[in-house]
Amino acid sequence: MAEIGRKFLYRIFCMLALLVSVYLMVDLYLSHTLDYKVIILFMILIFVILFGLWDWGQNYAIQRKQEEELKIYKLYIKPLEELTKNIRMRQHEFDNHMNAILNMHVTMNNYDELVKAQSAYGKEIYEENSRCNIALLRISDKILAGFLYSKIISAPAYIHFDVQVLNQEILSQVSEHTLIEIIGTLVDNAIEACTEEKNEIEMVLDDKEDKLVFRIRNQVNNLKMSDISHFFERGFTTKENKEGHGLGLYQANLLAQRFGGEITVSLEQEEKVQKISFQVEI
Repeated sequence: MAEIGRKFLYRIFCMLALLVSVYLMVDLYLSHTLDYKVIILFMILIFVILFGLWDWGQNYAIQRKQEEELKIYKLYIKPLEELTKNIRMRQHEFDNHMNAILNMHVTMNNYDELVKAQSAYGKEIYEENSRCNIALLRISDKILAGFLYSKIISAPAYIHFDVQVLNQEILSQVSEHTLIEIIGTLVDNAIEACTEEKNEIEMVLDDKEDKLVFRIRNQVNNLKMSDISHFFERGFTTKENKEGHGLGLYQANLLAQRFGGEITVSLEQEEKVQKISFQVEI
């Protein structure tokens, strides 16, 4: 409260200084006389006004930043709350699923039929819960958790996500707005690259020396090393429809570098499956 009062009085002083400066300029215009005392006072007042404008600009920038952070908080904390409710609801369903599996032997005619039925039921439960990603609840950055969960639940149903949390204490020196802009680009690219055949996305969250380490990996088709070397160039894209593409990775990399971070990319070959991996430390 005292800080608000101080800023209010300071702004009043700046307005008075502006009025006095206008008065001195009018008086100088009418009298056509120069007094060094008046000139000194006039310069002091001009300095105060300029400093006041600079201070107002700084406060405005801080206020805008806080508004952006609050907007992001409201936007992505709700999906996290939904995730929590979803998990609590599924805990009540767990007993029912266990009873169904344990009592299947009553209706099955033989052992092979029982194993087949239990496997099918277990697979159905796993696929239904795989998009829940309980691991996201473990990390300390709840805004990031809510953001990633919102991306997962809004992605096409055929995409399978594997989220690994290696460190629960996720710290970063950059704002949530910047963090989500960078990570959002990587997640969006991975989702866009998925097809019904190549439909797996792996995410890893870690913390290294008070820096967030985020790694995302997905399957790709016949990507060349020569293409990777151009990924962070402005306008480059591997998509057939090039209009509107080619700026995401370029801008994300610039943003990461501005705050002392780095985005690296690698191409991996696992038997007949080719995967691309992006990692950012920031």
